[in-house]
Formats: sequence, C-alpha cells, structure tokens
Amino acid sequence: DYCGGLEKAIDQTQRYLSEKQLDLKIEIETRSLSDVERVIKHGGVDRIMLDNFTPDLIAQAMKIIQQQVETEASGGITLDTIEAYAQTGVDYISVGAIIHHAVSMDLSLKAMM
Repeated sequence: DYCGGLEKAIDQTQRYLSEKQLDLKIEIETRSLSDVERVIKHGGVDRIMLDNFTPDLIAQAMKIIQQQVETEASGGITLDTIEAYAQTGVDYISVGAIIHHAVSMDLSLKAMM
C-alpha cells in the first residue's frame, strides 16, 4: 500500500535488490483474487501469500497461479482447519494458532549479592 500498489512494490523491491546486489526471494501478500491476477500478470515474485483466503478462494487462486510461483496460505488458519487448506495444493501454510496460546515463562537468573 505504501508503494502505491502491488506492481510498484514489486518493481521497487527488484530495483533495491539489484542496487544492493542481494540475492533474495520476493514474497508478496495478496488479499483478493484480483490481487493474485495482477501479480501473476506483472510477474517478478517468487512466492504469493494468500492472506485470509478461505480454502475455496485458495483453490480458485491456485488455478490462476498454475504453479508459476510458490504459494503460501496465511491468516485465520487453525489446527482444526489446516487439512482443508492443505487439500488446496498450496505449497506452504502459516498457522499462527500454534503460538497464539503460548505461555511465557520467566527464566531470569538474577543473582543476589
């Protein structure tokens, strides 16, 4: 959004990587099928993140992407819904639920002098 759109973000990132001579992959977040279509048409990325898509929308996005780039499902995925996401054929699945309920433990080793 800050770059003025998906295409500009891709172009600016490619320029930066080229200027700095960095060999890094580009992952772009999409929020709709329209975004996916724009990214595929523009090109220049290594992975498309499908953010807050339902499994049905991911299946539609996969037809647009046609294995041209890696894919990642993210947002709202739980251990109860992960199987439905996996069945879409997406390459990677991010599940924040694994750490959302993590409890921290203070392991401070303070010494009294």
